[in-house]
Amino acid sequence: MTGMLRLSKKLLFAIEAVVDIAYHAGPGPVRSTDISRRQGIPRRYLEQVLQELVRKGVLSGQRGPRGGYRLARERRRITVGEIVRVVRELESANDPVEEPNGSEIGVKVVRPIWTEAQDELMTRFDGLTVEELCNRARAARIESEAARVPDFSI
Repeated sequence: MTGMLRLSKKLLFAIEAVVDIAYHAGPGPVRSTDISRRQGIPRRYLEQVLQELVRKGVLSGQRGPRGGYRLARERRRITVGEIVRVVRELESANDPVEEPNGSEIGVKVVRPIWTEAQDELMTRFDGLTVEELCNRARAARIESEAARVPDFSI
């Protein structure tokens, strides 16, 4: 995997949006206006990221007045690593670690430790599921809006 892992706003918003959809999902899809309101994410950022997550099979989108987003798979089968990769591809900025030229110490010593640290972090993210983040939200006593909406389906 290439590209330096930096916590951009877009990456933060993408992870927050997916967890929001998982955590607040009721019987119907979650509207982007609700995600935007709950997470304070500007709509222009949100729609672009959500569409890309739909294209990559993390979310599924439903059009129309009752439309919105839901997870494309179970919460335990979507990892943070997957979301990170989608956003990094979207951002695809030049990474100083990948510059061909530089000092010998830079190229052979300093950059490799950066790459190793990123690999360790991605391994951790690949083992971290949306389900676990929802459990953390529950442990933090964040109220799920889905729990407030009466569910009449039997």
